[in-house]
Amino acid sequence: MTQNNTVADSFTDSRTNVALRVREHILRMSTNGGAFTGASLSCADIIVWLYTSFLRIRPESVNDAERDILLLSKGHDVPALYATFVECGFLDKGRLSHHLSAKDHIYWHPNQNISGVEFHSGSLGHLLSVGIGMAIDKKLRSLPGRVVVILGDGELNEGSIWEAFLTASALGIDNLIVIVDRNWFQANVRTEDLIPLEPLTTKFEAFGWTAHVVDGHDFDDMDNVLGSWRLIERTPQVFIANTIRGFGVPSIANRADRWFCNFSDSEVEDLIQELHGLSLATLTSDTLSVR
Repeated sequence: MTQNNTVADSFTDSRTNVALRVREHILRMSTNGGAFTGASLSCADIIVWLYTSFLRIRPESVNDAERDILLLSKGHDVPALYATFVECGFLDKGRLSHHLSAKDHIYWHPNQNISGVEFHSGSLGHLLSVGIGMAIDKKLRSLPGRVVVILGDGELNEGSIWEAFLTASALGIDNLIVIVDRNWFQANVRTEDLIPLEPLTTKFEAFGWTAHVVDGHDFDDMDNVLGSWRLIERTPQVFIANTIRGFGVPSIANRADRWFCNFSDSEVEDLIQELHGLSLATLTSDTLSVR
């Protein structure tokens, strides 16, 4: 496998358009049993950017030992992952309609029976440790490829996460990248009203990591910050991606009650109209100041 062999090599559409379609898929999965809509919308741009601009993996190389690996530790964001799989050719679009159906493996959390899913997740707090194991395996076998783990900010309240941060630093695991979806909510409570997380950058640095901050809805900023990732010998790196819960759909954005949603079919169609009535290209990092 050539290490420049990414989905982006054959991609022709703009990432903004891809992200718009991903959000539409997420909304369509938010009915007939529902989905974790708000969190999935906050993470959508990050996942789209990773698959279109960063990860060295293609649909035909999902089992290649030299591939990059993505672990979605905040597994309830799986609608964003599966929607991105559809747009990047990993998954047939028609299967999204099987969400929560006994006829398929598509439900509220990632399932390894779906091609491209590296590990089951759902119980928060354990995939960073899994990622450490995978990164060590690559080193022991002298394999190229990076391991990327997406964490939720509420997930940082799991003690196992901080044990894993300490372990990765102690072992000098430098082919490991963590991205924190910093949407400032944990379930239906704001993170800073529950167990305050700030100052996150200082905490990560105290645990021996190099920390960066990026706008998780700005593809240019992700190009400049995430895209400039370079291996720092024996130092793992974490990227705090500032995002907005429900981003792209103003009527549900930044709402504590829009973590999990089960809309009617007509509500979904109204939300999709709202989504398409808003140009994502006009949203800037200034929006991130609205908390």
